[in-house]
Amino acid sequence: MGSDQGDRSDYAAALNAQTRGYHAGMARQSTQGRLQPRHNRLLAALPEAEYQALAPALEPLALAPGMALYESGEAQPYLYFPASGIVSLLYLLEDGSTTEIALTGREGVVGISLFMGGGVTPSRAVVQIAGHAWRLRAAAMRQSLDRGGSLQPLLLRFTQALITQMTQTGVCNRHHSVDQQVCRWLLLALDRLDAAEIAMTQERIAHLLGVRREGVTEAAGRLQEAGAIEYSRGRIRVLERAGLEQRACECYAAVRTEYERLLPAPPVMPATAGSRREGRS
Repeated sequence: MGSDQGDRSDYAAALNAQTRGYHAGMARQSTQGRLQPRHNRLLAALPEAEYQALAPALEPLALAPGMALYESGEAQPYLYFPASGIVSLLYLLEDGSTTEIALTGREGVVGISLFMGGGVTPSRAVVQIAGHAWRLRAAAMRQSLDRGGSLQPLLLRFTQALITQMTQTGVCNRHHSVDQQVCRWLLLALDRLDAAEIAMTQERIAHLLGVRREGVTEAAGRLQEAGAIEYSRGRIRVLERAGLEQRACECYAAVRTEYERLLPAPPVMPATAGSRREGRS
């Protein structure tokens, strides 16, 4: 147990060092090949007049793996609308280890404390899978909310869905097997990506789930033997989504159902080069 905690602390320390200072350089990130704002599900749901009023305030941002969008206890100057990629909300423990409490992609927004009124949060937001986002300064967000309209209800409905995901994650981590947790995480990731391949190592999944790497390795091995996935050099290719759904616990279905109930349907967008619609939004 002590060795495992040490590994997690080392991992967290390395990630902290990797992400230190990203806020100062975010605006200078390359945005070549970025997706448009309306690839984000919430922005796409805005009525045309409201979207046009908000669009000039949206700033493009490239999301690099390991980038921290905000840190625990720090003021959050931006609201982030991912158009692609995946951002993990992580809870940081005193020993330096972290566990994922939720993940967000193009279906939502990162930085809910800005519009919920808290200002800061004990969690941190870190990019897990590269992509692009559009960020909105806090002042511009407040101006938009003051005008009324559809943005605030959309943000609140997403927050309710996010709370469901956080709740189910806690239940899953406490009551379900590592195999079920791995299936749940892979399915949630697939729902937010355009391809059946996920750039993620078994070690990173283990740290996100808060379990030993050996447990994830064994779970991935069983999934590979069953023909559900193929794992090679830090990339997981899902071969049979139905196989993952059969092996996942009820937590995945509960989260998916709530997101589908509360959020608008995904926008119909032109496919990007090399993308494939093999996952759900």
